[in-house]
Amino acid sequence: MPAMQATTMQGSGENIRVLERSPGAVWITVDRAQKHNALARPVLKELAAAVRTAGAREDVRYLVVTGAGDKYFAAGGDLRDLSNVRDEAAVMAMMEEAGAALDAIRQCPVPVIAFLNGDAIGGGAELALACDMRLQTAHARIGYIQAKLAITSAWGGGPDLFQLIGPAHAMRMMSRCELVGAEQALAWGLADAVIGDGPEGADAKTFFKPLDACAPQVLRGIKAQAIVARQGQGWKAHRATEQQHLVRTWLHDDHWAASEKLLSKGS
Repeated sequence: MPAMQATTMQGSGENIRVLERSPGAVWITVDRAQKHNALARPVLKELAAAVRTAGAREDVRYLVVTGAGDKYFAAGGDLRDLSNVRDEAAVMAMMEEAGAALDAIRQCPVPVIAFLNGDAIGGGAELALACDMRLQTAHARIGYIQAKLAITSAWGGGPDLFQLIGPAHAMRMMSRCELVGAEQALAWGLADAVIGDGPEGADAKTFFKPLDACAPQVLRGIKAQAIVARQGQGWKAHRATEQQHLVRTWLHDDHWAASEKLLSKGS
C-alpha cells in the first residue's frame, strides 16, 4: 500500500470522516473519540450513508471502517440516545433502524474491513461483525457484553457471531461477556490479522497490498458471493451469482491483459 495521501471525500459529516487513503481504498472513521465512538442512531445513519456513497463508486476496491483515537473502535450503542426506547414498538423501531445501518455494510457491493483501533464492545462488536473482515490491533478487544445491561444482541450481530465462530464460542462470549484479545480472536476466526504497528505500519500494508492489486470488479464479484453465503440463500443461488460475475470479469479487459502478461512470461 503506498504512502497514505488522504483525500477527504463526500460523506464526511459531524460524526463521520471519509478519506481515500490510496486509490480505491476508502476509510470511514466514526469520529467521536470523546464519547468512546458510541453509536447513537444519527451516527449509524451517517455511517450507512457514507458506506452507500463510497460503495456505489465503480473504482472503489474496498472500504475500511474504524474509530477515532486508540481506545475504542466503538463502545456500543449510545445509552443517552437509547434512554427513551421504553415500549415494544420503540424497541422494534430501534432494532430496524440500527440494523438497517449495519445491513448497509453487510450488503455493500465491495468488501468492508473493520480496523479495530481499540475495543469493539456491545453494538460496536456487532458493527465489527457486520464487516467482511476484521483487523485487530494488538491491544484491542472485541466483546458482546450486552448481557451486562441485561439485554441480548440487537442489530443482527447475534446471527453474524454464531455463523462466524460457531454456537459454542458464541454462547461463551455472549453469556460470559468476554472481551476477546487479538491473538484469541485470530485463533477463533473473529479476526483476520493482528496489527502491531498501526494503520500505516508494515502489518497493515502487508494485509492490504493484495487487495490494492485486485481489480475492483473482481472484488465486487467476491463480495456478491459473500452476501449470498451470509444470507443462507443456498447452493443454487450461490452458483448463479458466481456464474454471473465470472461472465463479467472474464469479458473485462483486465482479464485479457492479465492473461497476456502470464502468457508472455512463458514464451
